[in-house]
Amino acid sequence: MRGVTWLLVLVLAGCASPSPTRMQFETSAAPEAEQVWPPPPDIPRYRFVGQLTGQQNFHGDRDGQGMGKKVFGWLVGLMSGKQTPVVLQRPQNGFTDNEGRVFVTDVSRAAVYVFDQVRGELLIWEMAGAGLRFRTPLGIIPGPENQILVVDADLARVVRLNSRGKPQGAFGGEVLKRPVGIARDAGRGLIYVSDSQAHNIKVFNDNGKFLREIGHRGEGLGEFNAPTYLTFSQGRLYVTDTLNARVQIFDREGKPLRSLGRRGLFLGDMPRPKGVATDSERNIYVVESYYDHLLIFNDKGEFLLPIGGTGSRIGEFYLPAGVWTDERDRVYVADSFNGRIMVFQYLKEVGEAG
Repeated sequence: MRGVTWLLVLVLAGCASPSPTRMQFETSAAPEAEQVWPPPPDIPRYRFVGQLTGQQNFHGDRDGQGMGKKVFGWLVGLMSGKQTPVVLQRPQNGFTDNEGRVFVTDVSRAAVYVFDQVRGELLIWEMAGAGLRFRTPLGIIPGPENQILVVDADLARVVRLNSRGKPQGAFGGEVLKRPVGIARDAGRGLIYVSDSQAHNIKVFNDNGKFLREIGHRGEGLGEFNAPTYLTFSQGRLYVTDTLNARVQIFDREGKPLRSLGRRGLFLGDMPRPKGVATDSERNIYVVESYYDHLLIFNDKGEFLLPIGGTGSRIGEFYLPAGVWTDERDRVYVADSFNGRIMVFQYLKEVGEAG
């Protein structure tokens, strides 16, 4: 073992300037022809960008990794007897910040994955507090003052992390039963948390003070049956009302405006909706987990297009969970049981498919 240790020191000394590492969306599983939805001859509206799966999304110049990292990984594997790649296991939800970093919650690993293309590294954040690990991290959003807010259903709280993943406290433990989703009205400093066991939405301020509840159990407009994921966009709060098989839309005061979706067996129905998101044109994206589809609606609630179906090929899903968009109108889907994040580009103008 002493000889291996000295070999490690000598190799790392000789590899002091490894090739820089870059994050890339994995596209090797895609066929040569570009994948778009709807397919030709219709005008394409979405293009497959790639997928995030874990460590394999990070490559060094030319040869896939910096030599130093390759040799270090080989030596660690030699000393431990095995080398296990870091991959997503059961991703649930996420967000993408304005620097392109992708934050993903994973319930199987009980951690937050950070795909950091700025630094060219994959980070794993497992701690929810001093001596306390995440158990079931689900919803995640950017918070105030460069914080990251993570909802943990089993811990029944919202955990604050700083920009490097260090726990900064938590809130909601005194009122939350089983939180799932989270959204924030940054303009007003309000945080919305869906409580699936209490069948309502709880509202906090940015300091974590509980303010009020929205809704209660029921089937009417403004009532819920196990709400899950949320998003807040352009003055509206979107709530996946999962066991009522719909998405409800509220104004920023919590007044219900309308709903979309219904139970049924046809494409476009929502027997088990989960993730919800919107883009810059207020198109609405809903993950329908029962039939493994991403359903796309316009702002009026009219069904536009499905992407998906059960499977593991590009554009297929297996028990998908969350969905979110970024400032470039890319659409990210947490394809949970396939252990990946599928990424699509919304094509606003004809010609963007090229």
